[in-house]
Amino acid sequence: MDLSNAPESGNVEDRRGMKTGGMLAAGGGGIIVVILGLLFGVDTGKLGLSGGGSSGPPPNDKYAKFAGKVVGTLETVWKNEFAKASNGYGNARYENPKLVLFSAAVRTGGCGNVPSEVGPFYCPGDKTMYLDPTFFNELEKKLGGSKAEFSQAYVIAHENGHHVQNLLGYSARADSKRKTKQENEFSIRLELQADYLAGVWAFHANKEFKILQGGDLESALQTAISIGDDKITEKMGGRPTPERFNHGTAEQRSKAFTNGFKTGDATKAKLDRYFDEVATPFDRHDAKLADSLFR
Repeated sequence: MDLSNAPESGNVEDRRGMKTGGMLAAGGGGIIVVILGLLFGVDTGKLGLSGGGSSGPPPNDKYAKFAGKVVGTLETVWKNEFAKASNGYGNARYENPKLVLFSAAVRTGGCGNVPSEVGPFYCPGDKTMYLDPTFFNELEKKLGGSKAEFSQAYVIAHENGHHVQNLLGYSARADSKRKTKQENEFSIRLELQADYLAGVWAFHANKEFKILQGGDLESALQTAISIGDDKITEKMGGRPTPERFNHGTAEQRSKAFTNGFKTGDATKAKLDRYFDEVATPFDRHDAKLADSLFR
């Protein structure tokens, strides 16, 4: 991944090394994205872990600069997309989210205190993305994903996709289905749309800043596949149970990202298809959206 032409955002805060005390309890403000939580069986609604985290300065590893460059491209792409009148976003304006880097645990401004086992997540309550970079070591070792730079950028772009969804009202639509029979279905719709939005970012960021190098797309797809509900279940030695899926299958996650990258289409008409129950029906037996969505 080549970020030499990318702008560096000032909206990255490096809290790694800071101690987080007290009890940890996630919740509030919408659906929290769980990736490693699926692996370790973390229920974000019932966290009651002792606070922790070492105290000290952030490591001098230049990761904050890398993250700042990725966020800089995200800011440019989504400001441009929101500014296009043809997108039909109404009065919605793009607000830059913040990215907080942390280690062990983090105190959020709207989702309580959260341990790093939850994985990267976006908190709608404070419009902030949170990331413990050591996640990518676990992703590679335990799930078979990639920790290449572009794969990491894809994960950040996915979380930024949740910010876009929050601004445009898609997150609220998914939240309205919580504790109903359609909760998992709409969680999948939301997650696949976030993967699609990450692909849209990659299309425009590469067009604007020439960020892609050989093997980059493959690394992102490797990760998208590794964090499919079915693949995670198989890694844990279990039998895939579609009725419990809430992030999408490996196949559909990779298709959503690929379709976003191929089209770069962030129009409201395209995004609405992810939540159109008639045009894009959901097969409960396989926990999949109609394949016509990805064409």
